[in-house]
Formats: sequence, structure tokens, C-alpha cells
Amino acid sequence: APGVWGVRPCPPPSPSAAVSQVTVRDALNQALDEELERDERVFLLGEEVAQYDGAYKISRGLWKKYGDKRVIDTPISEMGFTGIAVGAAMAGLRPVCEFMTFNFSMQAIDQVINSAAKTCYMSAGSIGVPIVFRGPNGASAGVAAQHSQCFAAWYGHCPGLKVVSPWSAEDAKGLLKASIRDDNPVVMLENELLYGVPFEMSEEAQSKEFVIPIGKAKIERQGTHVTLVSHSRSVGHCLEAAAVLAKEGVECEVINMRTIRPMDIETVEASVVKTNHLVTVEGGWPQFGVGAEICARIMEGPAFNYLDAPAVRVTGADVPMPYAKILEDNCIPQVKDIVFAVKKALNI
Repeated sequence: APGVWGVRPCPPPSPSAAVSQVTVRDALNQALDEELERDERVFLLGEEVAQYDGAYKISRGLWKKYGDKRVIDTPISEMGFTGIAVGAAMAGLRPVCEFMTFNFSMQAIDQVINSAAKTCYMSAGSIGVPIVFRGPNGASAGVAAQHSQCFAAWYGHCPGLKVVSPWSAEDAKGLLKASIRDDNPVVMLENELLYGVPFEMSEEAQSKEFVIPIGKAKIERQGTHVTLVSHSRSVGHCLEAAAVLAKEGVECEVINMRTIRPMDIETVEASVVKTNHLVTVEGGWPQFGVGAEICARIMEGPAFNYLDAPAVRVTGADVPMPYAKILEDNCIPQVKDIVFAVKKALNI
């Protein structure tokens, strides 16, 4: 619903296109099902992924379909089961390792960075680690500081990893399938508040061979006055803000990054050359954030000469997430914050 999850209504499909409403949860479930069926080396492990159908029901029905060897419930030990998954990837399997929240991936950070991310380089390419680390990332609702951190900047900082951050159902399915098929470790940062949100998916996106290339951003809305760059749930907020600003004669171009590492800065540069203004939006903390990296890359590249005003960042507040709802709301970028930042950038 617009204004609740940061999602705008999708435009009506053309009469020739077969379009269905699919939630992000179901899109992820489809992707896992199709890849488990396609490649017997793929398996899923994590807490409650099997008999309980997943803490968020992402793996619903997969244990009954594929059995104990392909969908594995683990003890509550992130360091343990992540290490098992990394070792399995080194041995030639293709694990999908689910964290109940990426905040808990801190328990396994040594396995993700030192074991998975660095091994291909340190072995001169002789040992691959084709693994996907996935689960909800960033703020949910009313779960306080230890469940609400965005790790896009953390994992995006580390060479050896690919990092994807989907917004829509199409993003979720296409990026998860691409991640499972990739020969490198991939961190897939989903958002819990998007799991139940329906998006329109084309017939093409629902095919078993649909993948979205890792490292390619998508322009969600064309515009001429300012470039809004975002990822994950904040993309919806940007689209809502763009709709508000359009009523005032300001046309925003909204870019959904989709991938944090490698970053598609070329798409952002081309947009900034056209609009001459840049606003980045993210739910994470400001210091050393995704927006900071985008702004730095624009400053260092050819698009800098086209900026008519300094770039503006919209971020989460620089504090651990509070539990109280009114404080939480003020820690997460809202549509009004994006509108304010655009007007600041345009000096209106």
C-alpha cells in the first residue's frame, strides 16, 4: 500500500503482457525452488528453514519437496553453520546460507570475510567459493538496535564479495537466481518489511531462466531535474517522493542500484549528466555509507563537472536504532526527508 511500505502503485500493464501480482516472499521462494530443481549441488541451510518453512516462510514447502539433504535445519550457531556452508562451497557444492537477520551474521563475520571472500584470491583462483549468504537486512519494525542495522556498506567494503540489495519481487527473484549461479560469494541483503509486499511481475520475470545481471542498476522512473539513487526499501520511498514533487513541477529520475558491489556508477553518471543534481537515499548510517561512496565516485569522475549543486545524502540517523516507535520513525528516512533534500539540492 502506498505510504505504508514505501511502494508506489505499478502502472497498468500493456494488454499484450501477461502480468501477475507476486510478493517478494513468493518471488524468493520461486527462485529457491527453481534453482534447487535445476542444480542438485544447490542446497539451503539455516535456522528453521526446513520443517518450520522458514522464519519468514521464504522456504515454504521446500523441505517437503527436496528432503533433509537439500534443505537443512541448523542449530542456533551462525559461526558453525556458516563455516559448514563455506567448506561445502569449497568442495564443489553451491550452498544458500540463510541468516535470520544480517545482524546475526556478525557471529559469522570471520567465515564470510576471511574464509569465503578471500579464498579465491589467496589460492590464485584454484579454490572457488560459490555461496550465497541471504536474509533480511536493515530496519524492520519495533525490533530495536540489535535487529535493525543495514550492512550494505560493511559488506560492500570487502573485495572478494558481490553484494546485491533487491527492492521489488522481480529484483528479488532475478538477483537470487543470478547469485546462486555465480561462482563467487554473494551477499544478498533483503528487507523484512518488503517480504509481504506484492509487485507486478511480467511473464518473462516468472520464467525459470529469468536472471538479473549482478552489477547493473535500473532506472525506475525517468526524470530531468534531479537524480535520486537508492537501494532496497528506500527505492519505494524515492518513488513516492518523486510523485509528490511531480505535482510541484519537479521531475525526479529514480535509480534502483540493485547491486552494491560491484557498483554500476555509469548509470548514475549518465543520469547526473542529464539532471545536474544528485540525492542519495539509504536506511544505513551516514558515515562511510553507500551514499558516501556514490558521492565520492561522482566527484572523482566526469559527471562532477555537470553538477550544479553539491550532492545531498539522506540516511538513517547516526545512532543505534531505538525501540520506541516515534524515535524509530525519526531514525529512518521518510518521504518528507527526501522531498526536503531534493528542494535543498535544487535551492527551491
